[in-house]
Amino acid sequence: MAVVGAGDPNAELMFVGEAPGFNEDRTGLPFVGQAGKLLDTLLDGIGLSRDDVFITNVLKCRPPGNRDPRPEEIAACEGFLAEQVTLVRPRVVCSLGNFATKLLSGRPDGISQVHGQEVDAEFGGVAVKLFPVFHPAAALYTRTMLVTLQEDFARLPALIGLSVPDAGTPSEPVPAVPPVDAADQLGLF
Repeated sequence: MAVVGAGDPNAELMFVGEAPGFNEDRTGLPFVGQAGKLLDTLLDGIGLSRDDVFITNVLKCRPPGNRDPRPEEIAACEGFLAEQVTLVRPRVVCSLGNFATKLLSGRPDGISQVHGQEVDAEFGGVAVKLFPVFHPAAALYTRTMLVTLQEDFARLPALIGLSVPDAGTPSEPVPAVPPVDAADQLGLF
């Protein structure tokens, strides 16, 4: 099933992941597995919700056997992503994880080196800030990654022109990350 995207068609902030996972393929909606639940929590932590953003993936269909996307699959979907950016016209495109970041930036730099650093970019003729962050699934595997994700997400309101909630330390405790029994439960692999 094609998973085109979901959210506000006039959003200032667009999230782009790699490809739909098992749960996304089943429902037709992006980021509905455990990583999606964590994305919801991260958005809530900065005063936003799914209704305020647009969420999509580079690939619109799950690769067979959940293998890595092939170059021809990427090429087949790039035009759709460019068209989505053209239609939504976000101020910021937030790439989720290594794959989306490398593809959207056109650079070989890994997510560990570039997360949390905005750069000027253009997609579909629209000038945007590209803001790479770790994929939420990373925090499901490595609990210490949650703090890094929260710190990067805390910068998003200012990038899209919203008033920034208290810039101090979060007043809420760090949300619990659900345990992961197997990668398939994530709906990403």
